[in-house]
Amino acid sequence: MPFRYRLQKILNYRINQKEEQLMRVQKAQSAVNKAQQDIDNNNKAIEDTKQNIKSADPMLYDSYDKFLKHLWEEAQRLEEIRIELQKKLDEEKQKLVKCEQAVKVLEKHKEKNKEIYIEEEKAAELKQFSELGVTRFFRQKTEREEQEILDNLKQEGISTEGL
Repeated sequence: MPFRYRLQKILNYRINQKEEQLMRVQKAQSAVNKAQQDIDNNNKAIEDTKQNIKSADPMLYDSYDKFLKHLWEEAQRLEEIRIELQKKLDEEKQKLVKCEQAVKVLEKHKEKNKEIYIEEEKAAELKQFSELGVTRFFRQKTEREEQEILDNLKQEGISTEGL
């Protein structure tokens, strides 16, 4: 009979949970990457504005200052968003680690049960071979004894035709 793990459904369920959690981690990572990209774009806009202000008409300095102030506020807002997304990503990663540990525990349990099963199968096989050997030994012993009796009877001259 092949090995059958009695907790296989639970193991499969935990593996599915781990895969779903991995997908959540990947989504959270992409959200963090997008937030970082938004921050980088905003920083580039700040740098571009700083460069443009150098060659701008002095009458537009006030507008540039207001726009820079807006970009700096936007940078702070984007950084807060990125920090929140990073916290969420860290939480999701911790959940993923817990899921992976749960799967590893069951996989180790399965391996131990499989090893025990294999040992029991070997022991049963050895027992069966041992029983076959004992049966064979007694059958051969009985045949030898019968042969010795027949040989003794022949030596004594007694007919063995009726036996």
